[in-house]
Amino acid sequence: MLRKLIILVVCAVASASVPLLYERNPDLFRRLLGQAGETQAAPQTIAKAEIRTANAPAPTTEVLLGRKVRIAADGQGHFSADFRLNGRSVDALVDTGATLVAMNASTARRVGIKVMPADFKYKVRTANGETRAAGVTIDKLQIGRILVEDVEAVVLDDKALDGTLIGVSFLKRLAKYQVENGALLLVQ
Repeated sequence: MLRKLIILVVCAVASASVPLLYERNPDLFRRLLGQAGETQAAPQTIAKAEIRTANAPAPTTEVLLGRKVRIAADGQGHFSADFRLNGRSVDALVDTGATLVAMNASTARRVGIKVMPADFKYKVRTANGETRAAGVTIDKLQIGRILVEDVEAVVLDDKALDGTLIGVSFLKRLAKYQVENGALLLVQ
């Protein structure tokens, strides 16, 4: 009787863990299940995902073994990728010249960051000139398996910024970030 109870508990725990594991790494499950039409990845590459940009052919982002991501440069030499801010997908440009992660007010609302007009009390200098910004904290900023919590950021008016910039407030929390062979390597 005890043996059956132990087996039942093990099965229950295993079945409850599968959705959590799938949510964290769906590409691994797809590869293990051998879905039709997918090719086997290179030994050190687990997944490749297309990233769309308006001005150039779609570069790729590779999630490597461990907590590493490689972002290919687009035709203009920029590194754009799909990041997750507070669990929401956001196309963003990595900008090593930006002190903080920066997003517009519309993106902030979409990822669950609330800002009031009174919060726009900081003057910031951007490529487009001076504007006002609100200081915020992003609970979770993720790309691939790289996850950084409590990232300092600023929110700008939609007119001042039309996209999202991943600045040094995220990058400095990584073990390494460097450009090699036309791609940006991020390592946590």
